[in-house]
Amino acid sequence: MKTRSAKNKGKRLQNQVRDKIITAYPTLNKDDVKSTTMGESGTDIQLSTEAKRLFPFSIECKNQEKLSIWSSLNQGEKNCHPNTTSLLVFKRNRSKIYAVLEFDEFLRLINK
Repeated sequence: MKTRSAKNKGKRLQNQVRDKIITAYPTLNKDDVKSTTMGESGTDIQLSTEAKRLFPFSIECKNQEKLSIWSSLNQGEKNCHPNTTSLLVFKRNRSKIYAVLEFDEFLRLINK
């Protein structure tokens, strides 16, 4: 796959994630949840202060056929903002979108 095609594929997932967050939290708008430019350092989804309050995650998106889970998790943790949880969101062609986070964080969330 050409570099440009791979970046477009990744951008499509970022946009889907952005749109799903905005749909899940109707008080947020496109200024609160933004998909970053490909190649920009940091998280793939930028959240406003209000968005972080409602959705306290630092998101790393991967739209790849063969995902290197450990390097992707490491990248997400490296870019994680203070007071947020690192969240890896991934998919491949013709698949659902999945999310991965540290198990202790998952337990904390379901016990709220």
